[in-house]
Amino acid sequence: MTFDFDRTIDRTGTSSIKWEYRSEHGTVRHWDETSARHGDNRILPMWVADMDFRCPEPVVEALVKRAQHGVYGYTGRPESYTDAVVGWMRQRHGWTVDPATILTVPGIVPTLNMAVRSFINPGDKVLIQPPVYHPFYRSITNNGGEIVTNPLLVRDGRYDMDFEDLERKAADPAVKLAILCSPHNPVGRVWTADELRRFGEICRRNQVIVIADEIHGDLILPGNTFTAYGALGKAFEQQAIICTAASKTFNLADLHCSNIMIADETLREGLAGTIRANGLSGMNPFSLLATETAYREAEGSLDAVLAYIAGNAARVAEVMAERAPMITVSPLQGTYLQWFDCRALGLDAAGLEDLMLNKARVYLDEGYIFGPEGAGFERINLACSRQTVDLALERITDAVANLPG
Repeated sequence: MTFDFDRTIDRTGTSSIKWEYRSEHGTVRHWDETSARHGDNRILPMWVADMDFRCPEPVVEALVKRAQHGVYGYTGRPESYTDAVVGWMRQRHGWTVDPATILTVPGIVPTLNMAVRSFINPGDKVLIQPPVYHPFYRSITNNGGEIVTNPLLVRDGRYDMDFEDLERKAADPAVKLAILCSPHNPVGRVWTADELRRFGEICRRNQVIVIADEIHGDLILPGNTFTAYGALGKAFEQQAIICTAASKTFNLADLHCSNIMIADETLREGLAGTIRANGLSGMNPFSLLATETAYREAEGSLDAVLAYIAGNAARVAEVMAERAPMITVSPLQGTYLQWFDCRALGLDAAGLEDLMLNKARVYLDEGYIFGPEGAGFERINLACSRQTVDLALERITDAVANLPG
C-alpha cells in the first residue's frame, strides 16, 4: 500500500477546529484567516493536535459501509472490539491486558476529570510535570483539587524528570494522584523503562495513584522505544489508571473513543461509578468500528506516517540550526508536536505571539499555555505535508531575521 502524505487536503468547510477556528483566552471562535481566499498571506494553522493526513483507507471503507446500512441505533461493545484492543497492546507494546480491566469511554480528557473527581476530596493534591498538556490543570482545579508541580529539568533542549523533587512532593500525604504524560506533550520525550519504573516506585511507596496518559503512546519516532506503564509489572499496574486511544494514532480524534485500563478492581469500580453518574454509558457504532478496524488493519499506515513525521522533524532541526540558531529545537522522540525554545529572541509573551501569528503568519500553540515553565517556547504540529512545514519554516526564519537588532 502506498501513502501520499505530500498531498495537501483542503479541510475548509468541515468545521475543523484546527483550520476554521482559533482560541482566544480559552474561548474558541470561528475565523477565516487560514482560508485560501487570503492567498499567500493565509495563516498556516499548526496548533491543534490532529493530523492533516487522511485516515487509513481500511478505516474509511469500514465507516462508509457501516453508514450505508442506514440504521444507527444503540450499540454495544462487541467482543471483537475488545480482542482488537488487547491484540494491539500485546503486538505493538508487549503488554498483555486483561479484557476485564478495560473501560471504554468517549475521551481521555473527560476521563482525567472523572478520575480526579473519583479519587480525591476537596483540598487534596494532584501532581503534574510541567510544562505539560494544559487540560491537566483544569482537570484538577475543576474538581476541587490542588495542583502540585514537579517541573521537568531541561538541559540543552533535552528534558528529564526531577526525581529528587518528585520524592519530596510525593511524600506529602495530601498528594493522592499523579498524572503522567507518556510520551510527554509538549516536550516530545519518550520516557525510558528505567525512568518510568523510578517514577512508579516513588508513587507506590507514597500510595499515590498514577494516571498514565498514553494517548500518544503509538506515535514513537524511529530509534526510540515506548514502554507502556502497565508493562512495567503487576505491582505498577495495580496502582494505575492507564489511558489509551487510537485517536491520535490514526487521526480519529473527533470520533471520541478511548480505552482505560484499570487492573485494580476497587479503582476500576470507583471510576466506573463516576462514569455512570455522569450518564456516559454506551458508545457510538462509528467510533467502535474505526478503532477496531485501525487496530486490526492499519499498522502499516502508522509506520509510514511515523517515518514521514520523523522527516519533518529532521527538517525543522536542520533549518532552524542554519537560519535561526538562536531558537533551540528539542529532540522529538514521540508525538508529532515539536517544541522549541525562543527565549533567546528576547521577546515577552505578547511579542513572541505577534512574531509568529502576525509577522510569520503561522498559528502555533504558545508555550505559556502549558504552564509558566513554557513561557518563551512554541509548539508546532508536524503532522502535515512537507510543503506546509517548509513554508512555515521559511516564514518563521524570515520573521526572526527581520527582528530589530
